[in-house]
Amino acid sequence: MKYWIIILLFLTSVKLFAQPSDSWPIFRGDQKLYGLSKSSIPESPKLKWTFETGDNIKSAPVVADGKVVVGSTDGIVYCLDTEGKLLWKFETGNSIEAPAMILDKTIYIGNLDGVLYALSLDSGEKLWEYECENQIIGSANWWKSGDKTRIVVGSYDYYLHCVDAQTGEGLWKYESDNFINGAPACENGMAMFGGCDGYLHLVDIASGKLIKKIDVATYVASSVAAEVDKAYIGDYDGRFFQVDLKSDETTWVWEDENTHLQFIASPAIIGDKVLTANYNKFLYCFNKNTGEKLWEYNTGRNVEASPVVVQNKVIVANMRGDLIIVNLSDGKPVWKYEIGGQIISNPAIAGGQIYVGAFDGNVYCFGK
Repeated sequence: MKYWIIILLFLTSVKLFAQPSDSWPIFRGDQKLYGLSKSSIPESPKLKWTFETGDNIKSAPVVADGKVVVGSTDGIVYCLDTEGKLLWKFETGNSIEAPAMILDKTIYIGNLDGVLYALSLDSGEKLWEYECENQIIGSANWWKSGDKTRIVVGSYDYYLHCVDAQTGEGLWKYESDNFINGAPACENGMAMFGGCDGYLHLVDIASGKLIKKIDVATYVASSVAAEVDKAYIGDYDGRFFQVDLKSDETTWVWEDENTHLQFIASPAIIGDKVLTANYNKFLYCFNKNTGEKLWEYNTGRNVEASPVVVQNKVIVANMRGDLIIVNLSDGKPVWKYEIGGQIISNPAIAGGQIYVGAFDGNVYCFGK
């Protein structure tokens, strides 16, 4: 009997902590930055609405509690409902390129002044602000331990900052050796990020102490997708690889010998597959255990936006402004929409709808 109770408690906990299908609260969907949506999308999505901001959109939208949040280079945080109606906006005073993160009805978002803001999701009221010494480009992430929630965010001041989610009090700063461009992945009490210093950093979130630093590359601009003992990274020299976090070794490496162009997109993980996209126009799917390339798809233009997996499909966007859906199984395209303005940030998929921002300043929503 006791074993059934244990199993029931386990399944209940999984349900409680599972990401809802109508939520995409952080730019890669979850704390591990897997780029995996639990939602579904129609076979041929239709454009439902657009919303115009005051300037380019470089920031990925996020979705939670029936609200869509996106920052614009006009320095404003916009909060919309899922039908595209403006609910409120908040002026930060400088360009926003970092995606927002939503947690417990609070938005955490940074701008190029290096200020991290905490805003009420319901009203847009500023709850607190925390100042870094240089710009914030990447999304914040979070970790709960006991009764304390910590927010971690990287900055061009070389530091990974940890802030109390409730008060905005700085708890610690971990210094790397160069800019931190991407978001830290949070897994097993660790924050993991690849820095522009060419190292993979593993930092204890509770204390801010370095667990280990692994020499992996020359320049890592993207975020890292993290598993318990593996990490997947693309670098500026055009290499994509798996790192074993126990042995500190790179276990496999792939690169296109003809192009050697940068990986700016962050990887997505599903099952035994890992997907990423390169500045050479291609979306790639690899066996995550061996590094074998399973398929590739030429999007037709350079790719900075990270791919997102939803059910048996992959969504990718390029810098021509094409939003494309391909089969996860073989990479064959099944749908395409030409927005016409550059897309450099990944879409959010929640509640059966696709939300994406573009350089023309518009947020686009696709669905049934």
